[in-house]
Amino acid sequence: MSTAIPAVVVGATGYVGGELLRLIAGHPAIALHAAVSSSRAGSPIAGLFPALTNAYPDLAFCELGQALDGLAGGDRVAIFSAAPHGASATVVARLLEQARVLSLDTHVVDVSADFRYANGGDFESVYGTPHTAPELLDDFTCALPEHLEGAPTRHVGHPGCFATAMLLAAVPLYAGGFSDMPLFVTGITGSTGSGRSPSAGTHHPERHSNLFAYKPLAHRHVPEVQSLIETATGQRPDVRFIPHSGPFARGIYVTAQVTLSGDVSARELAEYYEDFYAASPFVQITDGAPRLKDVQASNFARLGMASSGESAVVMCAIDNLVKGAAGGAVQWMNRLWSLPEESGLLAVSPAWT
Repeated sequence: MSTAIPAVVVGATGYVGGELLRLIAGHPAIALHAAVSSSRAGSPIAGLFPALTNAYPDLAFCELGQALDGLAGGDRVAIFSAAPHGASATVVARLLEQARVLSLDTHVVDVSADFRYANGGDFESVYGTPHTAPELLDDFTCALPEHLEGAPTRHVGHPGCFATAMLLAAVPLYAGGFSDMPLFVTGITGSTGSGRSPSAGTHHPERHSNLFAYKPLAHRHVPEVQSLIETATGQRPDVRFIPHSGPFARGIYVTAQVTLSGDVSARELAEYYEDFYAASPFVQITDGAPRLKDVQASNFARLGMASSGESAVVMCAIDNLVKGAAGGAVQWMNRLWSLPEESGLLAVSPAWT
């Protein structure tokens, strides 16, 4: 492609939105066209995200109605929506209609929950509110790029951050026939996973040097994980998940345990995982337990495994804002536009974050 694809980021003032702006700034084939925020329209991006000053010294946030200004028939546009759950579908529907009127070639990747289910009823049962654009659901696929070849629909709904880590760890277990038993998962997430608005669970004095479980056996990512494991493997295991709030800003560490169908060594599991993810550039199989600092601020996932008799554990470390959201979204957008999947995602990440 001779010219960069214009990108629109909706919900650009949140943590995921900020990561999308950062990743797009280093992308060789996608360039920011508009950063949408109704609450900060007209204010400079660099004012909210000083770290992005060199990338966007003069660009300001804009209203939704201005997002496609300057684009004309035949132009391409990559739309990323990081709007809140329940609101994103309405925003996406409006932008797609505007793009249709302008005859724009458009792909959308949504990182909210609004397009993670194939029908509005399933979304409503989990999130307690009717889906606001059910007519668009057939145009979206929800999956990790590691678990689906190609791009079967024009647009994509990205799985949640906890779901990303759980799926990377669990799907090979069921795809390879290693287990048909329930999946027991413990996961620890950083405070950025709850978004920019502070709450009792994310406020720094509560989180610092602290560790606590929340929503045990009742987290809303569970039915999403079950559905996506079923799509990828044909099995729908019982998933028993206990999430924890960790005393760090970014990252997710998941430990998934199953009873195996027979004795399998950790080496045999690792060899299977290496083969399963051989074509997945962002999945790394480690010898022993992965460490969170090795993936923070990157789009990589590191997996390690252990086994004893008929019990196996698979550990997965990801950055919740990157691989679990913004980076995974860019990875999907690359595929939707037939770009190299690694484009804009291979910058060296900092150690000792």
